[in-house]
Amino acid sequence: MRGEAAETGSRLESGLARWAEHVTAAWEFTPARHHRAMMEALERLERDEIRRLMLLLPPGAAKSTYATQLFPAWYLARQPRSSVITACHTAALAQHFGRGVRGMIRDHAEFLGIDVRSDARAAGKFLTDHGGDYFAIGVGGAVTGRRADLAIIDDPIKSFRDTDTLYRRDRLWDWFRSELVTRLKPRARMLLVMTRWHVDDLAGRLIENGGWEVLRLPALAEAEDPLGRQPGEPLWPEWESRDELLQKQEVLGERTFAAMFQQSPRREAGALFDVRKISVLDEVPPGVAVRAWDLASTVASGTNPDWTVGLRLQRSPNGQFVVDDVIRIRCGPHEVGDRVIAAARCDGQDVTIGLPQDPGQAGKYQTVVLGKELAGFIVKSVTDRDSKGIRAGPVASQVGLGNLGIRRAAWNAAFLDELGLFPNGTKDDQVDALSLAFNLLTAGNVTPARFLSMPFLAR
Repeated sequence: MRGEAAETGSRLESGLARWAEHVTAAWEFTPARHHRAMMEALERLERDEIRRLMLLLPPGAAKSTYATQLFPAWYLARQPRSSVITACHTAALAQHFGRGVRGMIRDHAEFLGIDVRSDARAAGKFLTDHGGDYFAIGVGGAVTGRRADLAIIDDPIKSFRDTDTLYRRDRLWDWFRSELVTRLKPRARMLLVMTRWHVDDLAGRLIENGGWEVLRLPALAEAEDPLGRQPGEPLWPEWESRDELLQKQEVLGERTFAAMFQQSPRREAGALFDVRKISVLDEVPPGVAVRAWDLASTVASGTNPDWTVGLRLQRSPNGQFVVDDVIRIRCGPHEVGDRVIAAARCDGQDVTIGLPQDPGQAGKYQTVVLGKELAGFIVKSVTDRDSKGIRAGPVASQVGLGNLGIRRAAWNAAFLDELGLFPNGTKDDQVDALSLAFNLLTAGNVTPARFLSMPFLAR
């Protein structure tokens, strides 16, 4: 028995690659170089050299085979008293992966030195005979009562439909933060395995926030390829050649191919705003500033009500326009008034305030009330008579010239999405506020700002 245990320990110490070769030998399958690169990164995760790992690869790269089936089985052998949670876009897919992990442990128990307990061996929820446990769940499902030493998120997005609106992306993001992350044990590891779909998908938001080790392997190599490939060389030529990939690119189109196969999603130019030409700035020089508001006409209700938006736009000394702050809230009229006043005090008296005046009596009354509350500030009230498209035209022209930037902040994704979809999107509150701010700022009667930098209200 002691000799068998020593032999098992030796196998596990030899690394994930030996375990993978042991299993795949029966499939007459040899790990490719990108699989070995993945396994090296996964070994670093298991050794606690990194705690957040992201594997971004195209469809058909066998990333789930290695990261979501071979790896957790080996991890449970290496960390026998650990808890693993696997989440996928559906519970059925998560259970499919769980069935694969369970089968590998049972079929190779001698190699691993652990086995599945006979009294708890469901595909989506099983225990090992060494105190480990595995739980599979669909994205959006409750993880209450569970804790994880290792959380694996594989394919959290089912299709483009799940990323085509900010609402759906926010749902996934909220579930990740409020449900999954809160179930992690101290010093827990997290692994995200996915194909990119959108610049603002789960991977995009996590990359933006930082703290993740990212292994991005495009289908066709680019400059400074992690695998040392020459530009244009395919990721797995034994599976899919360069010519076959180029044929897919022709069928899918540049934008879809860039996202799904190159792991480099791009924003699509809208009908009016070419958001690809908007620069994101880490530092914003001082300039003449105006904060314009688009006020929601009703109290927040329903599933997707309008927003009240307060957008601050400034013109830098070099002539560039920069959106440096966006307040976006859903609340009643009194709370809206409070936020408008709080923003004015935060911005200071040098920043002109633009308020839209609805032609109706209620709109006039709201503007008058706010105007009185803002005594001491420069307030300009504007009645909108032109269509939204006409009002947005001048600032859209500046976007097309590459003369609009935004300060890097959490509101960037929602802002760029709305502009990119205008005028065909479901919301235009930020567009309206931007149009008003731009038209006021270019009217020539806005007071030059004396500030060097201003604090921003908590969102």
